[in-house]
Amino acid sequence: MHLTVTARHFKLTDDLNSFIEKEVPIFKRHYDGILDVEVILGWEKKDRICEINVNIEGRTLTASDRSEDMKKSIRLCVEKMDRQLRKQNRRQHESTHKPAGENKTAV
Repeated sequence: MHLTVTARHFKLTDDLNSFIEKEVPIFKRHYDGILDVEVILGWEKKDRICEINVNIEGRTLTASDRSEDMKKSIRLCVEKMDRQLRKQNRRQHESTHKPAGENKTAV
């Protein structure tokens, strides 16, 4: 998994970068097919914005959040993305593990 962190309208601190590097590996617990992760951070007046784009096989998942604290925005965004990855994993697991009788239609 390749991680890219981009800061818009401010300079990324080492503390914030290490916080992101600690939070993002959570995604691997729920989905193995992650190709790369892009985290985009920004400021807009009083709001601190976090957007996470995750590329998986054939798809890109996106989550974003804003709050008055950057770490809070990151945590909330990570939670949203984690839910999406669990849902994606569940869908993939259900589609590949259907019982044989379910696919047949009644005639």
